[in-house]
Amino acid sequence: MKTITASAVKELREVTGVAMMDCKKALVETNGNMEEAKDFLRKKGQAKALKKSSRETREGAVGFSSSKDGKTAGLVQVTCETDFVARNEKFQGLVKKLAEQVLVNGENDLLQQNLIDDDGNVEVLLTDTIAELGENMQILNCKKFKINNGLIGGYIHSNGKIGVAVPLETDQPCYGDQLKSLAKDIAMHIAAFQAEAVKPDQVSNEVLEKEKEVFMAQAKESGKPDDIIEKMIEGRLKKYLKEICVESQPFVKDPQFSVSQILEQTAKELGVKINFETFEKYQF
Repeated sequence: MKTITASAVKELREVTGVAMMDCKKALVETNGNMEEAKDFLRKKGQAKALKKSSRETREGAVGFSSSKDGKTAGLVQVTCETDFVARNEKFQGLVKKLAEQVLVNGENDLLQQNLIDDDGNVEVLLTDTIAELGENMQILNCKKFKINNGLIGGYIHSNGKIGVAVPLETDQPCYGDQLKSLAKDIAMHIAAFQAEAVKPDQVSNEVLEKEKEVFMAQAKESGKPDDIIEKMIEGRLKKYLKEICVESQPFVKDPQFSVSQILEQTAKELGVKINFETFEKYQF
């Protein structure tokens, strides 16, 4: 086996920027061949990624991708350290590519998936981007949506800080610009509003109990009798549910109607039943 000299390790470190021990390991693995060691240090990116992995990632962007027929979609949230990198073209390209990856292959074992349009896998793509842009990055959330009939609408706020996916499933095949626009408009509505659920029965008891405690404390300050306080709390909870459930919120593009009224109106015009049960919202 060829002797690995300190000068060779130093030379490789100067060329790649990788830690000395990693450079020595690469040279050992390649029997001292400098060019092969450089190739081996594709781990260069991995080494840099490891060094950055403890750094906080509070910025980032959300990406959305859908199939041509609108019945399948992918939503992904990718973090980075600074807004400067979040707006970088390379980073935005990564987010878009990952959304397309989720659209095709789903979210399971995403990092280990082979890239749908390139060599390597998702982990290598992420690692290489970390090495190139010099910031820690993580895939924070991702989800694939699929429905039998209808359309999945998506909306990404202009700065990429908020992204929403909304599946509108119909009882029979239904396409066209009207349904497509409605799905996108509801996604835009959810991006603009505080939205915890579509319907009141989807709000968890944990959330309701927490709000009830707050309302109870506020109501007791009034000094009113317990029976009156109970009615006050009941009224405030109903108001709270109306505010956080999408179906009862005033529609962002036409506030004189609620979202559920807009859905009913569109369903009637299209001659179908529209089922709106869920959504996904990622934001920074």
